[in-house]
Amino acid sequence: MDARNMLRFLVLSFGLTLVVLLTWFHLPTSFLNKETLDCNIYSGWCTSKNRFQSSNPINKPKFSTYNQKPHHESDVPRHPLDPLTIKEFNEVRAILSEHPLFKYSNSYTLNSIVLDEPDKELVLKWKKGQPLLPRKVSVVALVKGVAHTLIVDLSTSQVTNETRSPSSGYPTMTIQDMQSVLDVPLKSDEFNRTIIKRGVNLSDLSCLPLAAGWYGTPVEENRRLIKVQCYSSKGTVNFYMKPIEGLTVLVDMDKKEVVSISDNGRNIPVANGIDTDYRYSVQKLNGEVNYLINPISLEQPKGPSFKVDGHIVKWANWEFHLKPDPRAGIVISQAKVRDTDTSEMRNVIYKGFTSELFVPYMDPTDAWYFKTYMDAGEYGFGLQAMPLDPLNDCPRNAYYMDGVFTSADGTPFIQPNMICIFESYAGDIAWRHAECPITDMKVTEVRPKVTLVVRMAAAVANYDYIVDWEFQTDGLIRSKVGLSGILMVKGTTYENMNQVPDQEYLYGTLLSENIIGVIHDHFITYYLDMDIDGSDNSFIKVNIKKQETSPGESPRKSYLKAVRKVAKTEKDAQIKLQLYDPSEFHVVNPLKKTRLGNPVGYKLVPGATAASLLDHEDPAQKRAAFTNNQIWVTPYNRSEQWAGGLLVYQSQGDDTLQVWSNRDRPIENKDIVLWYTVGFHHVPSQEDYPIMPTVSASFDLKPVNFFERNPILRMPPNFQDDLPVCKVQDSA
Repeated sequence: MDARNMLRFLVLSFGLTLVVLLTWFHLPTSFLNKETLDCNIYSGWCTSKNRFQSSNPINKPKFSTYNQKPHHESDVPRHPLDPLTIKEFNEVRAILSEHPLFKYSNSYTLNSIVLDEPDKELVLKWKKGQPLLPRKVSVVALVKGVAHTLIVDLSTSQVTNETRSPSSGYPTMTIQDMQSVLDVPLKSDEFNRTIIKRGVNLSDLSCLPLAAGWYGTPVEENRRLIKVQCYSSKGTVNFYMKPIEGLTVLVDMDKKEVVSISDNGRNIPVANGIDTDYRYSVQKLNGEVNYLINPISLEQPKGPSFKVDGHIVKWANWEFHLKPDPRAGIVISQAKVRDTDTSEMRNVIYKGFTSELFVPYMDPTDAWYFKTYMDAGEYGFGLQAMPLDPLNDCPRNAYYMDGVFTSADGTPFIQPNMICIFESYAGDIAWRHAECPITDMKVTEVRPKVTLVVRMAAAVANYDYIVDWEFQTDGLIRSKVGLSGILMVKGTTYENMNQVPDQEYLYGTLLSENIIGVIHDHFITYYLDMDIDGSDNSFIKVNIKKQETSPGESPRKSYLKAVRKVAKTEKDAQIKLQLYDPSEFHVVNPLKKTRLGNPVGYKLVPGATAASLLDHEDPAQKRAAFTNNQIWVTPYNRSEQWAGGLLVYQSQGDDTLQVWSNRDRPIENKDIVLWYTVGFHHVPSQEDYPIMPTVSASFDLKPVNFFERNPILRMPPNFQDDLPVCKVQDSA
């Protein structure tokens, strides 16, 4: 296999799609063409009495354009927060090519090119139909090993600001960075000899570029480093289950040269990989598919209830701006909910997104200690978003939105079908009441719970993250993250636990012969710029306390009381969740009251989560200090959006949420940002092998005295005539 074919194989093994490597690649406007839609929606197993007036195809209703996407070459921004268009990316590229920083240098990369959002107060004042606010672009570039930030004004075609970053760290890696290091080990005779001695053919080699973290060693000074570890793909597409254990190549990312090679696993065999191929086509060929359930789909005879106008999404009583982002993935902005009593659109969130992910593995040995990934800041969460699979990632009536990003030289490319939007109904109940028989009132009222879901799936090498933003008609917003994909495993000489000496700790679980699933954590930190009926809000911790009764006061000995305390400064709002110190966490607008005098607000409702147990002086935890608490509140500062800092790669923890919050700035009745971390401790089990069932966690933003009464009281129930009549097959 020649070097070019080897490189192509390595890149594909890492899971990077061809869309990232081709600058103008663009799939058709939908995976589902009109003929497919006709076949699906007019399938023979569903009919409806009041659905269509005639079975004649001429009289079939026209399909709405909910699933049609724009031609990106002709895109123009229509909202101040709309992402950059292809035309704008090309303008930026042309402007930068004449800037002295790039004009006379061939040693640079454009690591990030995104909209520099207008000032918040200007966006809030802007109304549809008004002239668009001036478009500015934020550029993060690496020039001769030094990070620079620039602002490009598209209205003047000028670079208006250019600074060197004062903090440690480097920008997010580009796809080209990751691609270019994968063949560097092959230039080393020592590496090639080692691979052959391990019994692996070079043609079966699959390698991963692994962020090296930062540990304060001399070798890390003034150079971008990355570690490369490799696997054998012989006999299976699931090469992750066949690690070449203990072999780690340290690579200088800019010089494209091997710095050192560590090989501490010569005696560890490569696992055989039997029965690890998870592809349906292979399982079907081998007769391994279990047909336990019949196909299922949500039918919408009248079509979806949501509308997408550019990047504005409207559904039921909700309206919000949605855009793909190369670092955050999904960005929700200006989320507003309609008050059913007043018909007023009321502000809830100005901006919400996934700010950072921290994934530390709990193995301190040479080949594993550095695996403490910051997936958004190091790899780009949005850059790793994969095209969603219709009918499986998202249901039939989903709308798909592409991402438009840039490669290392500023050339735009399309990330197709990166986000989907759909209505979800799982048979849940929005509200109900049936009057009990003793009242002699025959009343049963039930309302179905239908929600709107915005979804993205990012495949960061072995792990797949499914990120959902779910909007409910009762005003609740739920953010959920699901973990699936493939474990990062460790090779071992052991084939059975009875071979392991009692005193030896494996750092994980023996999953199969010669395979250990290493214990690790996942932390996902959210940025939530809350604007409850306006920007000036306060954070209130509502402690649930036990109150003992006085002697003779009551037959009861105790009861619970709610004690409210307004957070005055940032340190008041640094919160570690505690089961035996229960609290509610409210963001309120103290200047807006209900007719009964309660301040309007929303509360953060934590779901199942986990806390980081690492030592705060551990270098990895210093960089990820934003996980030291589950809840933080900071005053709004447009430069403080990334919990791990603007420049995360090899950062030293000097520009994190912890650093900002320790300034202890006032936060009462201010424009504030709420931060929340979803956490998982993952002790692998055999059920996670060879591919993981999805495990999920979530949190809610729930109205608390925001509405005068139940906002979905007037929602109608379902009626038989509104829905298709499906032919039910007799069960065996």
